[in-house]
Amino acid sequence: MQLEFNANKRDGQGTGASRRLRRTGRVPAIIYGSTEKPQSIDIDHNELFQLLRKETFYSSVLTANIDGAKETCLLRDVQRHPYRQVILHADFQRVDATHKLHQKVPLHFINADIAPGVKLGGGIVQHVLTDIEVRCLPKDLPAFIEVDLKDLVAGHSLHVSQLSLPTGVEVMLHKGEDPVVATILTVRGKDEDEAPAADSAATAVTAAAPAPAPAAKK
Repeated sequence: MQLEFNANKRDGQGTGASRRLRRTGRVPAIIYGSTEKPQSIDIDHNELFQLLRKETFYSSVLTANIDGAKETCLLRDVQRHPYRQVILHADFQRVDATHKLHQKVPLHFINADIAPGVKLGGGIVQHVLTDIEVRCLPKDLPAFIEVDLKDLVAGHSLHVSQLSLPTGVEVMLHKGEDPVVATILTVRGKDEDEAPAADSAATAVTAAAPAPAPAAKK
C-alpha cells in the first residue's frame, strides 16, 4: 500500500517556533538519513492525525511530498500530548531503494475460530507476540504478516520459524532464538469442575445417613 503525505520545508527552530507553528494547525517534524542533511518540515495536523489512525502508516514505506519534491521514508517516532489528541512532533527516516532496512511489522492472526484447539478442545488463543522486526529491501516491506492458526491444537504453540514470510523478507532474531508467537491454552471443562463437587456431595450424604440397626437376636 502506498501512503503519501504533504509537507513544507521550515526554517524556524526552537521551542517558540514550534509552539507558534502548532497554533496554526501544523506539526513540526524532521526527515533525516541517507547522504542528505536532515530537513525540518511541517505537516498539516489533521492530515497527519488521520494517517496515524491507520496501522499501515507505522510499518509501510511512505512518500513525503515536500514542496513538490517526493522522498521515500519511514515513520520512526511520534510525540503526542499527554492527555489531548494532539500530535506534537514526528520523525521520519529516508530510505534507499538499494539498501535493506529494519522495520517492525504487525502480525495479523487468522483462522483462530477453526483451530482444533479452539473448535474441538475449547481452548483460548493467547497472542504472545503482536509484531516482529524484519529485514528486507523497501520494495519488499510487508504492511503486516499473517499468522495462520488453523492447525494449532490445545496445549501447543506456534513459533517464529513456522511463519510464512513474503519473498525477500527475513525475521531479525539472535542466533538460536525461536520465540513463541501464539499458543492455545487449555481450559478445564464444566463437567470436570462439577464432578468433584458431585463426589463430595455424595460422600457427605453417605456420612450423614444413620447406620442400620443391628439385627435382633433370636
